[in-house]
Amino acid sequence: MAIQTTDKIWHNGKMIPWNDAQIHIMSHVVNYGSSVFEGIRCYDQANGPAIFRLREHMQRLIDSAKIYRIEIDYTIDQLCDALLELVAVNGVWPCYLRPIVMRGYGEAGVNPFNSPTEVYMCNYPWGKYLGHGDVKEGVDVCVSSWARIAPNTMPAMSKAGANYMNSQLIKMEAIVNGYVEGIALDVNGFVSEASGANIFIVRKGTLLTPPLGNSVLPGITRDAVIRLAEDIGISAREQMIPREMLYLADEVFFCGTASEITPVRSIDKIDINKRATGPVTLALQREFFGIVNGTIADRHDWFTKVPVKEKQPVAVA
Repeated sequence: MAIQTTDKIWHNGKMIPWNDAQIHIMSHVVNYGSSVFEGIRCYDQANGPAIFRLREHMQRLIDSAKIYRIEIDYTIDQLCDALLELVAVNGVWPCYLRPIVMRGYGEAGVNPFNSPTEVYMCNYPWGKYLGHGDVKEGVDVCVSSWARIAPNTMPAMSKAGANYMNSQLIKMEAIVNGYVEGIALDVNGFVSEASGANIFIVRKGTLLTPPLGNSVLPGITRDAVIRLAEDIGISAREQMIPREMLYLADEVFFCGTASEITPVRSIDKIDINKRATGPVTLALQREFFGIVNGTIADRHDWFTKVPVKEKQPVAVA
């Protein structure tokens, strides 16, 4: 899906035109992948646009930068306010939000310390990431031959741009083999996550997801799913999951900012729940989409309202 441009991008405290958000080819981030970022959704609710778990996402951005020793000259409140201002200025929602912290144009070489920190934020319309628009429609996936990044090599708890070279290999392999997504195992052969989403399985009524020690990104939506499961009386826990348990699972689904809650109907051409979305997944979808669409009360205070005047029309790509 092509990116639909909006009017302004936030850069180091100022609003600049979309087409002016450019970096030099010799920037550190271009040569060495030195960036961290977030993916956040703003939903269109009855009383206006609202951003899902804004503060938690910004805290993860700060944490990701800290792991890589990238200094951010803005507080979490300033970062949150900047994103709220951006949505209001562009007047486009629902939308996807992309804050990026990167090493800019400074010195040549691997040493990043003498390259300045650049902070950009943009927002743009974006629809469903996996599947074809029906949230109950499952997707066909495979187990990737590519393992997730190993512990003590690349930090999986940092949402870093460089980590997604690993994700690209997983995704490309799945696509060229006719699947929508790939599930990666960790270096010890246990289930980790998809190329850009966390994974849950249901086994004998219990909701299971791999622990962070299996090279898993600490997903914001992953945390929301666990809390929603607790709300509606579904037992949920972190547990190491061997590959073969995927095939024996009663239900499997992905979750994330982009994928939201997407059912999996087959893995390696082995059908899950006769290719039908299972009752636990459906129950969690009802809760999640009810909250994000505003038809169920935001009982966890997950949303931050955006102060806006009017919505701008956006052409569909």
